[in-house]
Amino acid sequence: MKQIADERLLTRKEVEEAFGLSKRFLELAAVNGGGPIMIKIGRSVRYRASDIRCWIDDHAVKSTSQLPGSAR
Repeated sequence: MKQIADERLLTRKEVEEAFGLSKRFLELAAVNGGGPIMIKIGRSVRYRASDIRCWIDDHAVKSTSQLPGSAR
């Protein structure tokens, strides 16, 4: 994974390339909720790398029966 500055605004394609979250997942999460925090600028959607990392960390679990966010 290449290093990305935390405050740089990323497109969905860049998020997919850097973090492995599919563009389709990000699109669905933008509509349905449950995804990383996004920033809307006009019709554009962008993501901070720090928000993506935080969202991934919040979904860490120790087993498949554990709810996300309760691994700590």
